[in-house]
Amino acid sequence: MHGLPLIALLVGSLAVTALARRIGASPPLVLVVVGLAVSFVPGVPDYAIDPDLVLLLILPPLLYSAALDSSYLRFRDNLRPIGLLAVGLVLFTTAAVGLAAWWLVPGLPLASALVLGAVVSPPDAVAATAVGRRLGLPRRVMTILAGESLLNDATALTAFRVAVAVAVGASYTVWQGIGVFVLIALGGAVVGWAVGAVMHRIRLLLRDGVLESAVGLLVPFGTFLLAEEALHVSGVTAVVVAGLYLGHRAPQAGPAQRLQEEAVWKAADTVLESLVFALIGLQLRAVVEGVDSPLLPLLLDGVLLVLVVVLARIVWVFPTTYVPRWLFRRLRERDPSPRWQVPAVISWAGMRGVVTLAAAFAIPLVTNTGAPFPGREEIILLAFVVTVGTLLLHGLTLPTVIRRLDVRGHEDFADALAEAQAQTAAAQAAAARLAELDDGNPLTRHAVAKLRYMAESRSNAAWERLGPVEEVDRTPSVAFRRLRMQMLAAEREVFVRYRDERRIDDEVFRRVQRELDLEDSMLRRDT
Repeated sequence: MHGLPLIALLVGSLAVTALARRIGASPPLVLVVVGLAVSFVPGVPDYAIDPDLVLLLILPPLLYSAALDSSYLRFRDNLRPIGLLAVGLVLFTTAAVGLAAWWLVPGLPLASALVLGAVVSPPDAVAATAVGRRLGLPRRVMTILAGESLLNDATALTAFRVAVAVAVGASYTVWQGIGVFVLIALGGAVVGWAVGAVMHRIRLLLRDGVLESAVGLLVPFGTFLLAEEALHVSGVTAVVVAGLYLGHRAPQAGPAQRLQEEAVWKAADTVLESLVFALIGLQLRAVVEGVDSPLLPLLLDGVLLVLVVVLARIVWVFPTTYVPRWLFRRLRERDPSPRWQVPAVISWAGMRGVVTLAAAFAIPLVTNTGAPFPGREEIILLAFVVTVGTLLLHGLTLPTVIRRLDVRGHEDFADALAEAQAQTAAAQAAAARLAELDDGNPLTRHAVAKLRYMAESRSNAAWERLGPVEEVDRTPSVAFRRLRMQMLAAEREVFVRYRDERRIDDEVFRRVQRELDLEDSMLRRDT
């Protein structure tokens, strides 16, 4: 996949994403369905997934961007439920699917069945969090789902390594397998922390927004390669830990770097997510043509494995939500049990993604003895059925589940109140600093008065948002934003006309346009 076919895939996937957003549909689901339909159109190139491409060029930046945007503090506060899902549930699903596939698929060895279990064990939270964000899921639920998605790939790929090693002829005891798993995971965390600390120091030394952003683009790829190729530990864990570290310390970086980094990674996320979900659907033809066994029995086995995957998540989520609280009084007092609808929503957010297919295609062709890997084609087909089946099943029904169970967050008022209090404290600190700097010079008197007014206005605007909804649109700050945005539009028209009339150079125009854009973006923050 290169050249014109790749450009066509990128353009097509972005066009489908734009259309899905325009009509209010879920872009991942629409991309998968369109990909399924297009895969059998005559003349469509073979878009077979290259596991090295996905695991090196797509997965690290997606995970790194998500980690940068995650809250380290909320992640730490919810480490127990995140760990139970990202580690415990992945291993439980690996075992459950492995045993079910061993029993369902004739001739599939247990080792190969466990490889399939590891392949289909990690959910991808992109579609689930998009739905949850749109429907207003509680922040804690969103944190748990996002945290699970950040770490479960590392667990699944490590389990995949061990299962493949056993299937191709390596000898592992259970304890050796656990030891390898822990060593790889912890090693990746140490590498990620070290890379994050070093890159943060480099970022502070550079103090150049463009250079900082350029270096930041290299972090996920360099971290992944260092961990996987040089140190043979979990690259996924390393990338996630590095992203959490740098994201938590972003306030110490320069403002230009933060603004640029946010814009760059949002654009990269859109391109990569559109690409991977389109690729999932486009695998249908290649997967079907690669199987020599009777297709219908395998498809039925795949449907049954979808049910196993769904039930395994439900069976795991409910006991791990309530049993620890029943057993430990201190946990129960610190973190009371949620109503049953919350774990119900979490248990229904188990869509699989491109990592599942990439891992399936990464299964070696032969074992250590030179014999073909047993059941490889069947594993790829079953992994594809589970991926598409969970995406469509959960993706199409999750919004209804959230609405019917009425699992909604109520943080808006609390957030507005906390922001208003913080804005007041910040305005007071700014006023105190301004008083220290005011030397009584008549030349600075006007500037001091203006700056004090700006700080007070920002604080007042935060308190205004706590008013009744019907009155918020008539507050002084809203009127100020509306009028100032009209003024900016008028100013922009003048600058464009002056540029077109060659009364100012393009370089001058771009400089003033950036100033207008920054102010416009700030004004639109609360509109």
